[in-house]
Amino acid sequence: MTNSVAQLLADAARDLPDETALVDATSGRRLTWRELDADVDAVAAGLGEQGLVAGYRVVVAMGNRIEFVTAYLGTLRAQLVAVPINPRSTGAEIAHVLTDCGARVVLADGSCVDAVRDAMTERGDVPAPRVFVVDADPVGDERPWADLPVESAGALPAPLDREALAALLYTSGASGRPRGAMLTHRALLANIEQIAAVEPPMLAPGDVVLGLLPLFHVYGLNAVLGATLRMRARLVLTDGFHPTGTLDLVEDEAISVLPVAPPVFPSWLALDDLAERFGPVRVVLSGSATMPAETVEEFQAKAKVPLHQGYGLTEAAPVVTSTLCQPEPTLGSLGAVLPGVGLRLKDEDGHPPEGSDPGDVEIRGDNLFSGYWPDGDEAPDEDGWWPTGDVGFLEPDGALTLVDRRKNLVVVSGFNVYPSEVEEAIGEVAGVSAAAVVGAPDEATGEAVVAYVVSTGDPAQVEQAVREHAATRLARFKQPTTIHVVDELPLTVTGKVQRGRLRAAARRLAAPLVEEPR
Repeated sequence: MTNSVAQLLADAARDLPDETALVDATSGRRLTWRELDADVDAVAAGLGEQGLVAGYRVVVAMGNRIEFVTAYLGTLRAQLVAVPINPRSTGAEIAHVLTDCGARVVLADGSCVDAVRDAMTERGDVPAPRVFVVDADPVGDERPWADLPVESAGALPAPLDREALAALLYTSGASGRPRGAMLTHRALLANIEQIAAVEPPMLAPGDVVLGLLPLFHVYGLNAVLGATLRMRARLVLTDGFHPTGTLDLVEDEAISVLPVAPPVFPSWLALDDLAERFGPVRVVLSGSATMPAETVEEFQAKAKVPLHQGYGLTEAAPVVTSTLCQPEPTLGSLGAVLPGVGLRLKDEDGHPPEGSDPGDVEIRGDNLFSGYWPDGDEAPDEDGWWPTGDVGFLEPDGALTLVDRRKNLVVVSGFNVYPSEVEEAIGEVAGVSAAAVVGAPDEATGEAVVAYVVSTGDPAQVEQAVREHAATRLARFKQPTTIHVVDELPLTVTGKVQRGRLRAAARRLAAPLVEEPR
């Protein structure tokens, strides 16, 4: 029985040693399955020589590059816990992760190393982890990446316990600051097998898959990298999207499977020769956020390739539904559940909704997480069911359509933004007495962050101060796009902010319901 995602690599290296497994489009490097497996072995052995033992946490702060893959798989092979983070995170955000998970080692590239250094000064009394850097000169006690891998003395044992923790993926969850969703080897492998069982296939042997989705995100990490290893397909990594440049790569590498996020489609739809540019592609897969039905229809008409959507969550490792699982996909739906995944709806009283009424979405399957770090809070119940916090309804064929997101959550380019984290940062600005953050539709990113800020100061100066402070405290996708400086926030009789009123105002793209100072 396969016990780790890293074992999938070892199996492929045994059977297909000289076939190309991984391409780094930025550097031009290409690795065979044998070479990739050897590099992963070397990283795993190097982590062991650092004194790390099973269960210790290793933060991986890199863009899409070969070293991310070897760092992640090497961490799993060494029976450690991988903690991938957004390389565009701020120092404060990284400090929260380092402190929360107690990381022993940080593996960072040049795009993130400055923020990692900032985090070291904000971590409080937590012992400093060792830092290895790629494509940057080490500073102080940091060491170059070349010092980490060592020649392995022999095959490292795969973890015997599939319930052992494999990865901590920080997500906003259901409340508060980002928390680590605990994904075991069982959960990661289960979703990979569920993806492999889909017919017609998402990925198949012989496919060439574009690694555009960020590997630190659960979709890129498991639905792309993990599934590619399972199917022994070739993965072509690229670190960033460009409307025509990405399609040049599709043509040059004969990409056949294109997993992407919804924000790329407006740029592609503006091109005239879309069908020609998508020549090698057999399927486009979109996740992270729901796309308008008219966008799906227009893209399929222009590109002449099928576009399939899905629904998933970090806590589900991640894929729950896909339109590939529908006999006849319908525009606007997110498809039916993958084999091995259960889904049900409940009303406010905990009963199945009547007729076609929407209900709270609950899911079950071996792919579910084990709760939030460190105590397993909010894990699936004793029967394996877990409430997603999303609301939707089911078509007669079992296809899911979402009618609302998790309460208050804003999703920007497929990434979760929890208002309380943004509000906390805004509240640090001098002269700000209160703040409320909601989401508004955005053509480029799906949703944008809108902030209502209470202050008696000059609105223009307050707005500038909030923007400048947010730029130092929050990753770019979390920073407010629009800031309204107001006299007060609408409150309920119990003193809670009426986010529904603010959200409705923002979504109408009209003046806010609360009066702004003149």
